[in-house]
Formats: sequence, C-alpha cells, structure tokens
Amino acid sequence: MAVSVPTAPAFSLRGIVKSFGGRRVLDGLDLEVGPRARVGLVGANGAGKSTILRLLAGDDAPDAGALTIRRGATVAFLPQLVGGDDRTALQTVRAAVPAAVAVHEELASVEAALADPALAEDLDRMTRLLARQAGLVDALAEQTVDGDAIRLLRELGLDDADVDRPTRTLSGGERKLVALAACLVRRPDLLLLDEPEAHLDMARRSLLESLVQELDGAVVVVSHDRFLLDEIVDQVAELEHGRVRMWQGGYSAYTVARELELVRRQQAYVTQQKEIARLETAIRRFKDWAHRVVDERHIKQARNKQRQIDRMEKIQRPVFERRRMALALRAAARGGERVVELRDVEFDPELTGVDLTVMRGERIGIVGPNGAGKTVLLKLLAGELAASSGQRWAGPSIAFDHLTQAVAELPDEATALDVVRATGRMTEEEAVRKLMGFLFDYEQVRRPVAAMSGGERTRLRCLTLMLGGANCLLLDEPTNHLDIESVEVLEHALEAFDGTVIAVSHDRYFLDRIADRIVEVRDLEVRSYEGGYSDWSERAVRERGTSF
Repeated sequence: MAVSVPTAPAFSLRGIVKSFGGRRVLDGLDLEVGPRARVGLVGANGAGKSTILRLLAGDDAPDAGALTIRRGATVAFLPQLVGGDDRTALQTVRAAVPAAVAVHEELASVEAALADPALAEDLDRMTRLLARQAGLVDALAEQTVDGDAIRLLRELGLDDADVDRPTRTLSGGERKLVALAACLVRRPDLLLLDEPEAHLDMARRSLLESLVQELDGAVVVVSHDRFLLDEIVDQVAELEHGRVRMWQGGYSAYTVARELELVRRQQAYVTQQKEIARLETAIRRFKDWAHRVVDERHIKQARNKQRQIDRMEKIQRPVFERRRMALALRAAARGGERVVELRDVEFDPELTGVDLTVMRGERIGIVGPNGAGKTVLLKLLAGELAASSGQRWAGPSIAFDHLTQAVAELPDEATALDVVRATGRMTEEEAVRKLMGFLFDYEQVRRPVAAMSGGERTRLRCLTLMLGGANCLLLDEPTNHLDIESVEVLEHALEAFDGTVIAVSHDRYFLDRIADRIVEVRDLEVRSYEGGYSDWSERAVRERGTSF
C-alpha cells in the first residue's frame, strides 16, 4: 500500500515543473527524502528520473516549484555516464574534497620553494616555510582524505596499479568505481546514484550495495537492477505522468503492493461506475415522468441525482499494464537435440580446455568477473571466433542469432525502418506497425541507428530477434539499457521461447528467472553448474566463501 513519507525531510522538491522542448516531464512533482532514507526511483525510460537527480544535485533548475536542501548539507552525484581524463584515480577522488586539494597544492608550492638554492641565504624565510610545511603535513594527517580514498578504491576492487593510472585508460566500470569513491570520500548527507550498476560485474555490484548500506546519509538511486533495489532501498518512489508516489519496502514489496492497490482501485472503480449508472437510470426515469406529467418534483429529483454524480470524487480507471514491447519469440525450425559443442577448446590467452555441450531447450546463464572471457565464450559458441585449438561443432539445423553487448551489429546509417524491412519482405506500413509495437513513435522509425539511445537500439534488436526466427539465441548483457518493464517482457518471452537461450548477464534477478544452468568463466576455465543463479551462488559461497 502507498505510505506517507517521513516528516521533517532533509531534502525536498515541492510543486516542481520541468519541460524539455515543449514536453512537460515533471508536472507539479512533490518528493521528500528523510535524513537516512534509502529511496529507489523507478519509472519508464524518459519519465524524468535522471532529471530529478540533476535537480537535487544542483546541476539543473526547475521551471517552477521549490527545492529545499538542509543548510550545510553535502550532496554527491554519481551520473549515468562517467568520462576519464589525465588525472589518476587517486587524484580524481582527492579532487572531490576541495579542502584536500588546496592543502596538497599549497604543500607542493612550499616544497618547491624549499628546493630553491637561494633559500640558504634567507634563514628566516626558510624557517617560516619549514613551519608551514609541518602545519600542512599535520593538516593532511587530520583530513585522512588520501587514506580514505585509497581504502575506498581498494574496497571497490581497484588494485595499486589501477589507482595510479590515468582515468582515461580505465574501463567504463572502473571509471564508475572511481567516481563512486569520489562521492563516498565526501561523506555525503545525500548520495544520488544514476544507474550505478552499469558496467559492473556481480562482485562489484555486491560491494556497491555494502558501501551504500554503510553510508550515514540519505540515498536516492535510479537503477534497473531489481536485486540491487531489493538490497539497498526501503522506499520506492514511482514516477509516472510527471509526479511521484511513495511505496514502502524494496522493489519486490513495491510490485506486490502496487498490484494489490490496482486491484483495490479496480474494485472501487467498478462499484462507483455501477452507482453512477444507477443514478443516471434514475435521472432518465424522472425526466421521462416529467415529460409525461407536469410535476416539478420529478425535475427536482432528477437535478438532485445529477448533483450526486457531480459531487462524487471520480475514480480513474486503473491501468494494470503500461504499454510494453510486443515481444513473442518463436523458432522457425525445431533443430536437433544437440545444439552446439566445444571440445577441448583453447582461445589464447583467455580460455583453455573448454568442454561445453548445449542441448535443445536449455536456458544457460554465463557468469564471471569482468574480463574473464564471457563474451569470448559466447563468440566461440556462435562461430564468430576461431579457437586457437580444439573443435567447435554445431547442429546442421541450428540457426544462431547473437545480440552483442553494444548492439554493434545494427548498421549506424540505417533507419529503424531499414533494419526491420531487411529481415524479410514487408510493406513500409507493416514495418511501421511492428516498430510501434516495440514503443517507437512515427518520428523515431525514421531515425538512424547512430542517433538512437541504448534502450532504443536494444528494443529494435529484440524486434529483429523476433522476426529472425533463430532457434538458438546468444545474448550478451541483453538487459543493458532496458527499463525494468521491458526487461520483464524479455524475461517472459525467453521463458516461453521454444528454442535454446545462452545469455551473458550480471543481472541476478534476470538469471534467477530464466537460467536452468549456470556456466562460470573464471581463471581461464569454464565450469558448468545445474540450477539457477541462486543455486550456483549458494554453492559457490559454501565451496569458496564467496560467489565472486
């Protein structure tokens, strides 16, 4: 059920209005965040979730309404995309605390002055500089910023070599971890996280969850990782039609409560509609009598009934399901029982001694740390990479379709219409209708792939998967860029699919739902485990103390 938010909020948005290009994204939005609240912000792509975070961070301003942040509060914001530069990871984290930067810069200036040979002739100045140097060293020791920065970077899985590398040379996931450390080193009163799980493997997602849980301040997080939301939030803010509604509990509790609320509203709506129909019947009857017999009482009774209807607080008909992708996956051909097999395959230097057989109808989830070789394994199964040694065998009636992590297989210059019509003979009208079933509007169907967002590319690729009719789907991080509702549609379609699915994913919720076998890639080896993600995770914890 819906709940009220805590009183005496530390941070609040009141009556916020925000438009972009004539489209009103936020429309009278109210949001309050308590001093230690853990709020998960959910809603469809484009609903305005990132806009709310930017407003709270002070990176954007509302068109109308009031933003209140407690005086002296520290706000830290982890954006969705994190770039790199020539600064090292340690320098980047240190720069998040301006006072520490100022001390380091002054200390460097003092040390440069002390290195001047001419200083030997000015003992008074040397004495002052030495005293200042000692004071700055003491100030650094009191701040503990460098120690905190190194500790955070190590806790997040960066080794000493990574700490001293320029951030432009780090991977997307590593840059995200550096930016998170820069947020945490400030000990923020409000931490804003925009899709913090992006580019992170399971181990680092778990570390992220632990660090956020230990934070003393409030947290507002936008995430498509339902497992992460269940772990770290105690309230869900549902953003729809430019306004927010608060729900108690994690994401799973929210979905159950929302469904029950919709059922209750549907019952109330039906009851009210029956009452309105009864009153309207009575109004028609009194008006009919008034036409037949001149009697003012009939007219008054009709007016009274109409006033009853007008005074009602009308209940809107609840929408149980928002518009979703019309994804239904079917294999054009059944295929043989044995789909694909790797026999003592080696791919130097990432994989060695790989023996893996995939049978028809299996749902395989591939897991492992970033860089372990999961994508390489998927490409070996697809026949897109040639093994250094060993053999690959694929059934003669097996048709593969490989969705890559960056959806790079779609030609940049082609429009969505071009891509869909290339899958088979169809009119432009038929192609437009299919695209609209995957949430593309009439303007977007003529947009080139290069101009599409990650979510739009993935939805377009899901449509081509459906039209292709392959009986073995190879999916590399298929939930990346999709909102939660689209991920749930994909999960449902994969469950109903009559072919074989092999998916690389860090989405624990997704793996728990679709996988019946887990293949772990780690330390150059590939190991297979029967059962879903939770079974594998529990077994790994028993065997080595961790599932990472």
